Amino acid sequence: FVWLKRRLTVQHTLQAAMAATDNAATLLCVVPPSLGVLWALKEFVWLKSIKLAGPKAGLSAPLSGVSPGEVADILRSMEEISTFISVGATAFLKKEYQYMVVYMIAFSCVLLPLVGAPTCLAFNVGCITSCACGYIGMKVAVYANVRTAHEAWLDLQKGFNVALRAGSVMGFCLVSLGVFVLFGLLVLFRGVLFSDKASDAEDLYEALAGYGLGGSSIALFGRVGGGIYTKAADVGADLSGKNEFGIDEDDPRNPACIADNVGDNVGDVAGMGADLFGSFAEATCAAFVIAGSSYKVADGIAGNYPATLFPLLLSSVGIVVGLATMMVVGCIYKVNDVSKIEGALKGVLNISTVLQTPAVVALAYYVLPARFALDETFDNVTPEKCIASVLLGLWSGLVIGYATEYYTSHTYRPVREISETQRVSAATGIIYGLALGYLSCIVPTICIGITVAVAHTVAGMYGIALGALGMLGTLTMGLAIDVYGPISDNAGGIAEMSKLGAEVRRKTDALDAAGNTTAAIGKGFAIGSAALVSLALFGAFTVRAKIVSVDILDPWTFTGLLYGAMMPYAFSAMTMKSVGTAANDMVEECMRQLKLIFEGSAKPDYERCIAISTDASLREMIAPGALVIVSPLLGGVLFGKNCTAGMLSGALVSGVQLAVSMSNSGGAWDNAKKYIESGGLGPDHAKGSNAHKAAVIGDTVGDPLKDTSGPSLNIVVKLSAIMSLVFGTVIADHSGPTGGPFWL
Repeated sequence: FVWLKRRLTVQHTLQAAMAATDNAATLLCVVPPSLGVLWALKEFVWLKSIKLAGPKAGLSAPLSGVSPGEVADILRSMEEISTFISVGATAFLKKEYQYMVVYMIAFSCVLLPLVGAPTCLAFNVGCITSCACGYIGMKVAVYANVRTAHEAWLDLQKGFNVALRAGSVMGFCLVSLGVFVLFGLLVLFRGVLFSDKASDAEDLYEALAGYGLGGSSIALFGRVGGGIYTKAADVGADLSGKNEFGIDEDDPRNPACIADNVGDNVGDVAGMGADLFGSFAEATCAAFVIAGSSYKVADGIAGNYPATLFPLLLSSVGIVVGLATMMVVGCIYKVNDVSKIEGALKGVLNISTVLQTPAVVALAYYVLPARFALDETFDNVTPEKCIASVLLGLWSGLVIGYATEYYTSHTYRPVREISETQRVSAATGIIYGLALGYLSCIVPTICIGITVAVAHTVAGMYGIALGALGMLGTLTMGLAIDVYGPISDNAGGIAEMSKLGAEVRRKTDALDAAGNTTAAIGKGFAIGSAALVSLALFGAFTVRAKIVSVDILDPWTFTGLLYGAMMPYAFSAMTMKSVGTAANDMVEECMRQLKLIFEGSAKPDYERCIAISTDASLREMIAPGALVIVSPLLGGVLFGKNCTAGMLSGALVSGVQLAVSMSNSGGAWDNAKKYIESGGLGPDHAKGSNAHKAAVIGDTVGDPLKDTSGPSLNIVVKLSAIMSLVFGTVIADHSGPTGGPFWL
């Protein structure tokens, strides 16, 4: 009796401890996102408190850049330009979201009968959350751009602080909403639509994958539509203004200048935010699906609720790390000179990566059991193995970021080499830029390869999903420095159009140049994480479609491999041609207006140029989107699951290399132009020289590569994989006994 009583006491104690752990895991999914939203609100209130009042009385004209009598006119002009940009960006997003609502309704009609109501619900929630995150980020960016210009007018440090803190609003909102909404869906599914039994875990998490599909679908249209918009305006402003009339793209006489600044927000803020939201959602859902299938084996992780939440908790803890980083970075880095801007932004990534490392270790030991199983092969997984997978992804992301910086910043030799060749001709600069892009693939490929090899060795496809989440662990700060870029770019445009002094423009140009580099670093993160995410989704697809191995000697697998490798090229051709078509229309309109403007018979019609970019981007985004969405499903249903497996493999390997080279070539051409404009080649080859004109051509060629096709390719590989995962059962049911076509 005493022995039995002790056993019951021990059992009750263990159950109480497990319940406490469940409650603690729930709190970890709720409290950090709540703190993140509160921080974002605090920063937005601080932004609103900044009044556009100009320099204080008594400030000298050389320091302010203008005489005291001009201050009122400049402030009025700044507010008018900011309003133009805000109205244009809001109008575009509202029109784009109308298209997306139609897509959501139409695609829900496909999802509902084929994969069920829970997946359809998760899909729509993912779409709405992605749209909300993009809209919030865009509104904050257009609110902050004029304040960044205003504060840079007063002090460089103040301008830097506004851009970075405004960017953090996007970072904390996106990750916090993503974690909170995904956890809410999980609770709803466990409590209402499914039971909390381990045997239901597989169906539950497969349904939850619809959340990732929704986020990635919106990301595709946001990236493609926003990318076509911004580059049509940018190319049009460059070719008509700079090359034909010798005026800056941000000169208020240039009719495309407002559309160009609008494009920075809809493409580089809303589109980029949707892209990284999709990566977070897909990586988390992939880890959930792989973990959910472990209920079939003894000691499977599916039966341990806190351990199952580990992928989501990684992102949740990352919010706390982001908060700590924002508190620390202001104390360590003082931006009192333009030379210190880039170092401060890199410091944000460094600090967050260092702080995230012990947080990952502590979290893994807290929620993961000492030993657990994923399947028959990986039946002895430990917290240490999961920690290794996460940290490999985390630090690989930082290395990829630094490699991207090396190849795209004019601080280093590769970009300066391009500038030097542009003294000869535009052609030599383009040749060097292409070579730079190809070379820049080496380091990211090695980093991704090492992460995949080690993570899969210790924890299978689950380890790869954790590696992707590790790379996205500092997403709050990655987004902050990403959004910093377009805010600073807009601030420079507003300073130019408002006729602020040369000293102010020098500061905003320095903020913008650093933003170009951080944007390139952000694209490196996005592409690297996309590779790991898509591979994890591919693993989850093989689980759901019951594919034991992928044999490229199988004819249907190899056929799919060839088609998949071709997809990124076809997609890039469509998007680049779309930019070219829209840019032609923009150049013709700008040339027509500029002739009248220089004659003095007309004023710039900004709204006409905004309308050209809007209509072209929404019209041209449909065909590339259809290619990506339809191909995996059609290929699987008609030619079997082996064909789909080959298609996903080909798209991943081909798409990642092409995305890296495109993004880095474009970024290098852009900064080569800025290096020449800053006087890097000397007074004989400065702004307005033949070398500068050659650099403008290189920058124009690179615009659709770095801001439209390149960044969109990571969505191509992710969306193809998540589509295959969600429809995995449908594809398997329409396959033959050996994985080939059902009709053979």
